[in-house]
Amino acid sequence: MYDIKCTVQSVKGFCSAGYKAGDHFFIRNGLMIEAGTPKGLCMYALPALMPYLTAYCRETPDSDWINMKKELQCPDNDNTVIFGLERVKRERVWQNWTGA
Repeated sequence: MYDIKCTVQSVKGFCSAGYKAGDHFFIRNGLMIEAGTPKGLCMYALPALMPYLTAYCRETPDSDWINMKKELQCPDNDNTVIFGLERVKRERVWQNWTGA
């Protein structure tokens, strides 16, 4: 299982959530969302990204289609936010859903 760093690569138009290039968040241990910058997460972008992020967390064969994904976008076609994907070394293992 990988941790994932999602970083805003670009914003086309106006992002209502206020994302700007360089903003980021993490998926830890395949199940916990950790806010980075800003501390909030867009409730429209997140559910659109989740099916891909859950697959991207897993260790898969090199030929798996998810390994070719490097970017995802929010569902707003007029004001699109492009998120870059990066698998990162796991910093910690969550003991339970509370992070304890």
